[in-house]
Amino acid sequence: MTTNTNSNIHLRPRFKMELNENQDDLISKFKANLSDGECKYCSKIVDGHIVIDVPKNENHFWSPQLNIEIEQTEIDKTIVKGLFGPKPQVWTLFMFFHFAVAVAFIGFAVMAYVQWSLKTDFSLALTIVIALPIVWVLMYFLGRLGKSTGNKQMDELYQFMMKTLRK
Repeated sequence: MTTNTNSNIHLRPRFKMELNENQDDLISKFKANLSDGECKYCSKIVDGHIVIDVPKNENHFWSPQLNIEIEQTEIDKTIVKGLFGPKPQVWTLFMFFHFAVAVAFIGFAVMAYVQWSLKTDFSLALTIVIALPIVWVLMYFLGRLGKSTGNKQMDELYQFMMKTLRK
């Protein structure tokens, strides 16, 4: 089994493993392990895609979710791709705020340029143009803080996945 991971700077860590097993065998391992009475994780399995959530009683705003994609490459060779991230609702909200900051930056930059070229007071627009990248950096560090808050749960999900793959 070979494993590739991305750099530590990503807010949504990814990994990729090559296994010498059949796709159906791996999916049945996950189905068996997730339906076990002692398994505490919530999950959804659709074809080769598996989503594993932390238990509802341990769930908080920054709780991670593990998305696993199992792809058959040859008869007995499979690639398992994983992605850790927040729930889709949290990620969508986070991306919406990033998009809003970017649009506001462009809008106020145009406004500052127009006011400057018309030789009117452009100090408010310039102040906002300077402040918005600072807001964006703060949002990035807020995302990093959220990732570190869910780090323990992320490790638990990863260990559960590895235990299932080794069976």
